[in-house]
Amino acid sequence: MRTHHFVETYERHLALSDNPVTWSWTGALLVGLVVLPFLVGGYALSIAIAIGIAVVGAIGLNLLTGVTGLISLGQAGFLAAGCYTTALLIDDYGWSTEPALLAAGVMSALLSLLVGIPSLRLKGLYLAITTMAFSFIVTHFLLYAESITHGPYGVRIEDLDFLGLDLGSARQLYYLVLAIALITTLAALNILRTRIGRAFMAVRDHDVAARVMGISLTRYKLFAFVTSSFIVGIAGGLMAFQFRFINVDIFTVLLSVEALAMIIVGGLGSVAGAILGAAFIVLLPEITRSLLDFLPAAAAEALSIHIFEIRGLLTGLAIIVMLRIEPHGLIGLWRQTKRYWTGWPLSV
Repeated sequence: MRTHHFVETYERHLALSDNPVTWSWTGALLVGLVVLPFLVGGYALSIAIAIGIAVVGAIGLNLLTGVTGLISLGQAGFLAAGCYTTALLIDDYGWSTEPALLAAGVMSALLSLLVGIPSLRLKGLYLAITTMAFSFIVTHFLLYAESITHGPYGVRIEDLDFLGLDLGSARQLYYLVLAIALITTLAALNILRTRIGRAFMAVRDHDVAARVMGISLTRYKLFAFVTSSFIVGIAGGLMAFQFRFINVDIFTVLLSVEALAMIIVGGLGSVAGAILGAAFIVLLPEITRSLLDFLPAAAAEALSIHIFEIRGLLTGLAIIVMLRIEPHGLIGLWRQTKRYWTGWPLSV
């Protein structure tokens, strides 16, 4: 029986996983994701694209909040910055999609310094309020700086291609999002195994002890802000590819709350948890619509009118329930279930 308690070699310590069963299931999952566009319709594929984009953004936020312990409610602002940067560079300045997407991450990373540097001495609720204020500033700028951002009229982009992929095709856009989500996942997993990742966790667990051990809180907090915002900016650029028409109304406070809900419901500090949480929160409205079909026609019609309010309500409810039942999130439930069946019938 595997205990997972002992690592006998340095190579095993560096490996992402030394369990062949884990690699087998991972390979099967990747094969399923590759063939998915050939098995589902256009609507389901659009949801899969949204999940992939959410996974990228959730992993970025997880590095900041879950791993480093810096609570952020400004994800809507960073997503908006990345999304508008990509759209404006393509529409107004004729950039190709590849550098425009990279510029989205760079712009969000630079903006993170504006909120990160003044917030170095803040944490907890005060940092959350500061980042939320930053999000309001960004959306306010996007709305009223018409000469730069087109203001309330939004930005429309068409006829996109990326490294030979026709992004007008949902299938090819899906493969682009899948590739970036996989790269982001591997990057985050490797960051957590480095000195930088261990420093992030030290700052989260006890910043005073981390400082005594020689860890520069200023350097690593700023690095966490920049790294997280770069990834979130890339997610914003991918949103521009999917929506094609960008308007500031997309980037509300609810978007920041949903981003935080993804990593809380999935499991703070876990890359796999961020992936599970992103999929759960994106699928939550679809699950709700399916449940409405079982209600009487009059009740279902009345509730469907307020589907956006119900979405916010269910997101908050999911956070409360998960914090109450399993603080480690969905990934914690998965680990408990796996531990139980691994030791069955001797499980206690």
